[in-house]
Amino acid sequence: MLKFIFTYLLFLLFTAPTLAQQIDIKATSAGERAQSIEQRHQMRTNSIFKEYPVRNVGPVVVGGRITDLAVQSENPRNFYIAFASGGVFKTHNSGNTMEPIFDHQGTLTIGDLAISQADKDIIWVGTGENNSSRSSYAGTGVYKSMDGGESWEFVGLRDSQHIGRIITHPTDPDIAWIASMGPLYSANEVRGIYKTTDGGNSWTQTLTPPDSTGAIDLIQHPKNPDKLWATTWERYRQAWNFDEAGPGSAIYVSENGGESWQKSMKGFPDKKYVGRIGLDISQSNPNILYAFLDNQKETKTKKETDSDELTQADFIEMEREEFLNLDNEKLNDFLRNNDFQREYTAESVKEDVRAGEYPPKALADYLGDANEALFESSIEGAQVYRSEDGGKTWNKINSYPLDNLIYTYGYYFGEVRVSPTNPDELYILGVPLLKSTDGGKTWKAIAENQDVHVDHHAMWIDPEDPEHLFLGNDGGLYESHDGGKNFIHHNNAPVGQFYTVAVDMEEPYNIYGGLQDNGVLTGSSQGSPNDGNEWEQLFGGDGMHIAVHPEDSDRIYMGYQFGNYFRLDRSDSQYERITPKHHIGEAPYRFNWNTPIEMSNHNPDILYFGSQKINRSMDTGKTWKTISPDLTHDLPSGNVPYSTLTTISESPLDFSVIWAGTDDGNIQVTKDGGTSWDLVSDELPRRRWVSEVQASPHYTATAYASLNGYRYDEFKTYLYKTTDYGKNWHSIKGNLPDDVANVIAQDPKYPDLLYAGFDHGTYLSFDDGNEWFLINDIPNVAAYDMVVHPRELELIVGTHGRSVYVMDLKPIHTVAKNKNQKVLALTIDDISHSENWGQRPVPYRPVNEPSAKWMYWIGDEQVQNQSIEITVKDNKDNTVTTLTDRASYGFNTFEWNLKLQEAKEGETADYLSPGNYIITYNINGSTDETTFEITSPNNNSNTGQRVFSGPEEIEFEDY
Repeated sequence: MLKFIFTYLLFLLFTAPTLAQQIDIKATSAGERAQSIEQRHQMRTNSIFKEYPVRNVGPVVVGGRITDLAVQSENPRNFYIAFASGGVFKTHNSGNTMEPIFDHQGTLTIGDLAISQADKDIIWVGTGENNSSRSSYAGTGVYKSMDGGESWEFVGLRDSQHIGRIITHPTDPDIAWIASMGPLYSANEVRGIYKTTDGGNSWTQTLTPPDSTGAIDLIQHPKNPDKLWATTWERYRQAWNFDEAGPGSAIYVSENGGESWQKSMKGFPDKKYVGRIGLDISQSNPNILYAFLDNQKETKTKKETDSDELTQADFIEMEREEFLNLDNEKLNDFLRNNDFQREYTAESVKEDVRAGEYPPKALADYLGDANEALFESSIEGAQVYRSEDGGKTWNKINSYPLDNLIYTYGYYFGEVRVSPTNPDELYILGVPLLKSTDGGKTWKAIAENQDVHVDHHAMWIDPEDPEHLFLGNDGGLYESHDGGKNFIHHNNAPVGQFYTVAVDMEEPYNIYGGLQDNGVLTGSSQGSPNDGNEWEQLFGGDGMHIAVHPEDSDRIYMGYQFGNYFRLDRSDSQYERITPKHHIGEAPYRFNWNTPIEMSNHNPDILYFGSQKINRSMDTGKTWKTISPDLTHDLPSGNVPYSTLTTISESPLDFSVIWAGTDDGNIQVTKDGGTSWDLVSDELPRRRWVSEVQASPHYTATAYASLNGYRYDEFKTYLYKTTDYGKNWHSIKGNLPDDVANVIAQDPKYPDLLYAGFDHGTYLSFDDGNEWFLINDIPNVAAYDMVVHPRELELIVGTHGRSVYVMDLKPIHTVAKNKNQKVLALTIDDISHSENWGQRPVPYRPVNEPSAKWMYWIGDEQVQNQSIEITVKDNKDNTVTTLTDRASYGFNTFEWNLKLQEAKEGETADYLSPGNYIITYNINGSTDETTFEITSPNNNSNTGQRVFSGPEEIEFEDY
């Protein structure tokens, strides 16, 4: 993640609460969330897609954001990995392989997990990421497993939303403590420290901080479980502002097992600048504690410069005549050094000022807040405090500023870890990883000269071997056996956090994606998760929207956060910046974190770019023209850009029709290419984030929209359709549970087929949104973006936590034409015959057997787990064999080894021989059939797929 230093504008900070009061959006209650979870569970249980194959194509090459590690100290090969938005994984071999074990619980966003000290089979999981970034999803409470993660039960605190830490009792498995941060975007009472003494059946809140303050960290005395230390953190995020410090942030101590708490702040900072605090205790000398503080105290100093170069501040109070007398060479240097548009030269801007087009101050305003340019602003940032008396008193221990460790976003970091054998050896986790061997006085960056990712969030130190470390960061899991000098990357879980996906028209086609903190990647659509060589990184930062030229896939448009976009020509590896610039005298462009860029459906050289306005380029981004006014509410913002465009969609049917959506709730449309715009969202829920608007590929006046209240902790479903250019909208929520909607897409071939991605799953509708079905093979992970490949007719889903999934839509298209048919035989790929079937090549190898997977559709909703007869005939209508399967309403998959007769002693089994076959399905008197071929291995035309001699033999619809 490219790091930005936010400027705090105090007067805007005070406007933010006023704005929030005007909106009056209520956060979703715990009861409502529980109902949604149950509804999703029922939809998964009853889904027609239970047996429909969806393939994960990775990548695993980028790892994913790890929030915690729980290791069995007596056997460190066994441990659990918590991912910020990818669930919980388990390994038995030190991370060489990992398997997901939490996929179908209430959520896949994890804040903390713990192995019970009293019983290693008991695992506690606190959901809701313990960082507070833009994509830190709200959890659904605390879960517990009694069998090492094989099964789970919900054990309370549904409304905690974000769990900072879990601590267990060393001898009593029923006792545990939870540090709850509470909601990120709203306030409720489920914050602070909670204790259970009955295994999670009930919880007692023992530390209750103020409304906007939660508990972020919790540690325990290694020899006295009744002695605990906790830290609280005052933080409140909104779509337009983030307060990440305040007087509620503090250190507390309990001497009675967490029943009561007292502040322990002597020598520690307090009041409004105290941000997130991380704690750890020395196991070898429990009197020594360390606190890692994000100190948000800001210092402003007047800029001093001896240079005779012009600066932004020079123009603030400059008179007209003084400006006109400036040296042209110096003025041109200022314009070029500050990235003004090339059209502006010393001569042209002087002519504009002379003509009264704008005053000299406009040159300062062009670069942002001119008054701020007078000052250098700095944040104290990361500090380390040490206590040698069990937390009674604290002293700042770092002997010099820890600059460039957490910058101004301490909300994303806060972990400190102490060696179990040496109280003077410790680590702090930030953008880099720092190590001290003198009790925190001096520090050295480690893992910097290796291929180790930045942004560190979790560390485990082996109590038996302090040189043995596990490290979790935004790039996944790392292991060291020499105290951090060298690391191994255990990179085998597809947990990439995708913001967007795109495709090209190569054969086979490639998938492109923008990822959180892992740039822009591209990989083959035919790959599998562990095909690391199938994915290539094209760009860095946080990858955002991508557009690929359909006729020249070497030409790619992409970038990173806040509107920094480039055109890449892969043929010569040339990058050219294409971000449009505003004009002097015009308000600076506001770019969303995920700034939309859209390639025209009618001419791939035409691009659209969104700020608060839309710019259009007719020449691949070389020049831009503004084609809209400010399309947002133009609301005040604090330290987060707000009132920005989030989505742009040009009609595939009419170049003149363009739709736009904003983060403050507007949907606007133009029907004349941008000359005039109509605000068409007044009847929709106000001020929700418009996550997607898609112009229909079938009807010019039709569009679909998804909105969400995620940034108000409102988790309701908002999906809409218009058929009259937005004059009227109607909900297409249908039977969907309430959840945050991220994207909606209409099928390019069948207008009634819709796809939708939510924070907890991916859905499909056959009837234009009246009824939806959950796609089972995709976990309940956030589906952020999706696209249908126009030639291969495959749905590509980019998830924010489990990488990319690909779903073949051709069987779905077949069903879309024949959904009410009682039974429907779906096309089967041809199979290449082998003489080795039934043979065992060597005694230690299994018998070589074929495997055929047949898929068929049952259109009768009353059919549940009923027997179906499957008859196989040859091309002379002779019955070869009759098989049975258990069928239910929806898509069914039947797997067969093509074996006709078991092997007799000394012989091989009898399998289907080369030839053409007919398969007939018969259930309750309804039948349907299809054909396939067992091809001879000597048939040079065989490709493993069905082969047709010409397009006249098959209509496009008949797959």
